[in-house]
Amino acid sequence: MIEHVVRRMAEQIVRDAPQGRTRVVLSGHAGRGGTGITGGHAFAGRRDSTGVPEMHHRLTELAGAVREDRGWDPVNWEMDCRTSGAYRLVAFRDAVSRVSGSGGCYQIVLDPDHRLPQPGMRQQAGTAAPAGDAESAATTFRAYLERRAAVLGRPEELPPPVTEAALDEAERRIGRPLPADLRALYLIADGDGIDHEHRYLIEDHAWLPLKSLVGEYTDGRAWQDRPWFGWDLEWDAVVFDTTPAETVRRCGGHPGWIRFAGGEDGNYLAVDMDPARNGRPGQVIASGRDHDDGPVHVADSLTSLLREHLELLEQGSYEKHDGCISLRRPRRDNGTQQIIGDIPEEVPPTLQAIHINDASGTVDLSPLTGAPGLRRVHLNRSTTADLAALRDLPVESLRVTLTGGDLTPLAGHPHLASLDLKTTAPVDLAPLRSAPHLHGLDLTGAETTDLTVLADLTDLRYLALGRQQWATLLDHGKLPPGLAAISLVGDDITFDDALALASRAGLDTGDVLRVAGSL
Repeated sequence: MIEHVVRRMAEQIVRDAPQGRTRVVLSGHAGRGGTGITGGHAFAGRRDSTGVPEMHHRLTELAGAVREDRGWDPVNWEMDCRTSGAYRLVAFRDAVSRVSGSGGCYQIVLDPDHRLPQPGMRQQAGTAAPAGDAESAATTFRAYLERRAAVLGRPEELPPPVTEAALDEAERRIGRPLPADLRALYLIADGDGIDHEHRYLIEDHAWLPLKSLVGEYTDGRAWQDRPWFGWDLEWDAVVFDTTPAETVRRCGGHPGWIRFAGGEDGNYLAVDMDPARNGRPGQVIASGRDHDDGPVHVADSLTSLLREHLELLEQGSYEKHDGCISLRRPRRDNGTQQIIGDIPEEVPPTLQAIHINDASGTVDLSPLTGAPGLRRVHLNRSTTADLAALRDLPVESLRVTLTGGDLTPLAGHPHLASLDLKTTAPVDLAPLRSAPHLHGLDLTGAETTDLTVLADLTDLRYLALGRQQWATLLDHGKLPPGLAAISLVGDDITFDDALALASRAGLDTGDVLRVAGSL
């Protein structure tokens, strides 16, 4: 069946190839989750990426045939087809894949279950008492409902309350106490939905019934980390701090976050029962789809948030339409101030990320010392000669082209997690040995004095190198011991090159699928 599908793919490629093209090289993925294709044609010694054929139907057939024969879903593949009729397909499970939009880059996953640690798990825990109060929350909530009724000209119907026993059982099932002010609200109403229609009382979110709160938490959705987007995007990702600083742990998700309201768009409100050092237990935070950069501090308690909502109504800061009220709430974000461009004369102290693009001269990083919360520094097609300014900054993601200078300022750096390094002269990697949290490294544009130093980086989980760099490392038997994913980068890299590297790195590629033939 597989051979038949591949032959039909080759027939379509040859039939649709533009006039004068002699060779077509395509790659992509196929599976239940969808299909993708990239590649191009060879013409007069050049690659032309235009005119890639539409092959969704054929790829769906390929996915089904491979799934039935090998049990792989999805499958990654590469096909080399001559317009004279000869063709060859190589396919493998998704442990080896071409990174789309990256030119010549293949990613190899050695440990599919590994996930990088969240920086918030290392943050100091808060010790302050809760800011919420059950009696005050109940009083404010009733006043809020009365004010809404006055605006709408009618009271809003809410579900009946839950019992103390139901709240106790909910806490038993989630294994954590609920804040007193949230308990008080559930003793007034079990959420704000009637017949699947919500009143969106809290921050324009649907307040969940207690049963749904428990369900969200017990199946993991309430505290799981944000979606994993693959090593090519995650190895140098940063979770930023919120405002006020050090109130919420810098995590994509946390077991201390109990979701109690949803925006029906993948965003949620949660009470945070395990805050960072400046936070308060029971504080309200926002997380979810639109918060990949980090959670947002909303209020120090549900009690405070209700007071704010009541004040907005009393000030007339709302809109009424179709029998609903929408509060004109203050803009809430995670406090991330990002600069794309040159370093300004006065660096804002709240700066957390800077991307310097196409700088005309060597970049002086010393002004960045004015940003004590800086976590990402990316110099794109720009050079610097001195990293000393970064020594005492909490930079976690660094992308830099080093001209002259060395890596000495990074020795023992307590925050550095990822480094994308390019150089204009060979550099010594030895200072990286003592960076305790360095987990990702891209050296594809770097010259080094001794690449085998990498074997001493026992906490390294991701490594990207060029073809010759990988050969040097493997020929000396100096592969870092803890790698979970690697990348092979360079011009004219093929799927077979990536599979060969995967095999040398310890991945079993003995069941690779190969089909060849001629029309």
